[in-house]
Amino acid sequence: MVAPAGRSPLSPQDALGLRTALAAARKSYAEGGVPIGAALVLPHPPGEPSGEPVVLGQGHNSRVQLASPILHGETTALLDAGRLKAEAYRQATMYTTLSPCAMCSGAILLYKIPRLVIGEHRNFVGEEELLRSRGVEVVVLDDPACVELMKRFIKEKPEEWYEDIGETVPV
Repeated sequence: MVAPAGRSPLSPQDALGLRTALAAARKSYAEGGVPIGAALVLPHPPGEPSGEPVVLGQGHNSRVQLASPILHGETTALLDAGRLKAEAYRQATMYTTLSPCAMCSGAILLYKIPRLVIGEHRNFVGEEELLRSRGVEVVVLDDPACVELMKRFIKEKPEEWYEDIGETVPV
């Protein structure tokens, strides 16, 4: 994974997180769902002072596939991570292919996840300002693959997209 033009190369942790989230988003798209993926990543294995970054949990939006009102990318990544001690969340970074909605931002705040890396926010801007105002470091990568995948989905399935964000399809 390469950083967008004019940016420094991604760190190994950021490359892993974005790659994992994007793979999850593509899986959702292939299943006919909303292509938003997420990953919760620690900079090193739990309980160790150093080492390679580790994915605690990953997931994708499963609202369509499982007829669920709450299974967004970030919430499924948290579900996949399972029950964690508070300190694990406080050392982790949440990666998501699209700017998080109010519900997912609430989960980030609840667990005091200090850093959020967003693949893109051209197609949807969620609660980034709320997160920043509460002390979360928010990084937007403007990743072309994330932008294109979501743009394609919105064009192909506008009804499902607007349902996912709690809106009605514009006339």
